[in-house]
Amino acid sequence: MMKVQVSERALLRRINRRLEDKLEEVCKCAESSQWHSDLGDYYCVDQNLNTVIAQHIDLEAWGRELGALKPHEEMAQTEPA
Repeated sequence: MMKVQVSERALLRRINRRLEDKLEEVCKCAESSQWHSDLGDYYCVDQNLNTVIAQHIDLEAWGRELGALKPHEEMAQTEPA
């Protein structure tokens, strides 16, 4: 059975909706950023403390852990142009 493809952008929105109550947010770091090697593609910020609390996040794994990505879904490998 084929899994339903969920775009990175949609998964990021789902995750951030789940983190709203904890005042946390997952952000995407631009590859051209000077911070990309430290933060990775995705990182999490605590909005109360205004500090990075997680780096090099595996978006699909976090989505599954938070229940934002269902067992019959998977993250699409590339963002549509």
